[in-house]
Amino acid sequence: MSLRGEMAQKGVQLDRETFSCSICLDLLKDPVSIPCGHSYCMDCIKEFWDEKKIYSCPQCRETFIPRPFLLKNTMLADLVEQLKKAGLLSLRHEASPADHCYAGPEDVACDVCTGRKLKALKSCLVCLVSYCEKHLQPHYELPIFEKHKLVEPSKNLQENICSHHDEVMKIFCCTDQQLICYLCSVDEHKGHDTVSAAAERTERQKELQGSRQNIQQRIQDREKDVKLLKQEVEAINHSADKVVEDSEKIFTELICVMEKRRSDVKQQVRFQQETEVSRVKELQEKLEQEITELKRKDAEMKKISDTEDHNQFLHNYSSLSPLSESTDSPSINIRPLRYFEDVTAAVSEVRDKLQDFLNEKLTNISLTVTEADVLLSNPQPEPKTRADFLKYSREITLDPNTAHTQLLLSEGNRKGTLISHPQSFSSHPDRFTKEFQVLSRESLTGRCYWEVEWRGEVIYVAVAYKNVTRAGSSNACRFGLNDKSWAIRCDNNSFKLLYKNVRTLVPGPVSSRVGVYLDHSAGILSFYSVSDTMTLLHRVQTTFTQPLYAGLSFFTTTKDAAEFCKLK
Repeated sequence: MSLRGEMAQKGVQLDRETFSCSICLDLLKDPVSIPCGHSYCMDCIKEFWDEKKIYSCPQCRETFIPRPFLLKNTMLADLVEQLKKAGLLSLRHEASPADHCYAGPEDVACDVCTGRKLKALKSCLVCLVSYCEKHLQPHYELPIFEKHKLVEPSKNLQENICSHHDEVMKIFCCTDQQLICYLCSVDEHKGHDTVSAAAERTERQKELQGSRQNIQQRIQDREKDVKLLKQEVEAINHSADKVVEDSEKIFTELICVMEKRRSDVKQQVRFQQETEVSRVKELQEKLEQEITELKRKDAEMKKISDTEDHNQFLHNYSSLSPLSESTDSPSINIRPLRYFEDVTAAVSEVRDKLQDFLNEKLTNISLTVTEADVLLSNPQPEPKTRADFLKYSREITLDPNTAHTQLLLSEGNRKGTLISHPQSFSSHPDRFTKEFQVLSRESLTGRCYWEVEWRGEVIYVAVAYKNVTRAGSSNACRFGLNDKSWAIRCDNNSFKLLYKNVRTLVPGPVSSRVGVYLDHSAGILSFYSVSDTMTLLHRVQTTFTQPLYAGLSFFTTTKDAAEFCKLK
């Protein structure tokens, strides 16, 4: 009886793993046994020891000194060969999941596997190594790995290593806006404002969540606008159909003498109908395109937000492209059946006066169509109470790349303080070189509201275009002294509005908090004194040609400070 038949008769079940190398996960080839009793392919264990420079067993971790001399296990090799010939291993091989788990070009490979590598199941942020299912087991079984953090397989683990000190980067330098290791924090980044990567991720996560909420609100607004526009199309069509129907009845009475006029009026109404519907649908298409883009951007942000690795999250967040400018939100006022009412009136008048009119001189009927009431530039009512303003509140953070070197940023870059000595900031084209000024990271369009708490002698709360001059000390740089910025000068006695170097004393109670309301599309910029109540200081009515940025400007007294308040 054959080996296969004999074993089948006795009900013997062979486990392929028993005769497989735990390094390459394939059947043993030229098997050797090492002193601890475990067996491997001769080439696999040699390559493993050559690479690790430590002569240990990959399974039980027992270490051997000196390096064992390896001899082929002839009995085990013959047994494996006989089992293969008998077909007792080949059938199990077809069902082996390992054959389907080798890493391809797009996969993250196990760092421990030698030879043909398996797909990684997890990456460890402590070991900075990716593991397949088999080599991951010690992390689940041994107490020494309990505090290690496992995440989804990542090809970017080496980005967590400091290129200067070869240490894991677990610290974020707020001053230079970059990840650093512990040695960096006591070396070239000594004295800088630093936090843990996890803490910085928490702050950026809040920013990301705020951006997502903004996108979702914009999506809702645009969907509402699209719905209104669809209703307007229906109203235009219904109004036009009603006019055509009325005109048909009137011209039927005058068919002998007014056939041509009836055709002309019908054609003009239809043409105007098509024009109006086309205009509204064009706006509808733009809004629907913006909704699609906003949803794509939200999905991109969600993917970044779901990243478990803090460092990878910060890396991806820094490469996140800014949001596109929002399409001006239309104010839509639908007036059913009233788009073409003047046509009906004109035709009725012709019918009533036709006899007299024909005796004198036939004139053309003036076709007047009421324009559809879609006014993109119509300003929305300005909020009345502080609760109304807070509906449009924006979280503002300062951009370190714009800050003068004597401005110390803190509180998650929401606060600026004038200090007596310059800081070692890197050179940047956006930095103010002479004026003690800084701009926000966020661009401001649509309707926004924010508040600034200030202390000291003189502080300027400003808004400016991004292309305001940065280098040098001149009116072109100072907020409020040019046509690219507006500013409120705050001191302990009064408020003054500055624009184009014109200073206007504004009435109102002096307070330590200034509120700023912007309706970009309507061209409204309002400043308020905020205490127990809100008092309007000054309202600017203009046309904004670019997105705006919030700004702070300081005079000459050190320790003067201003902070963008958290309103939510």
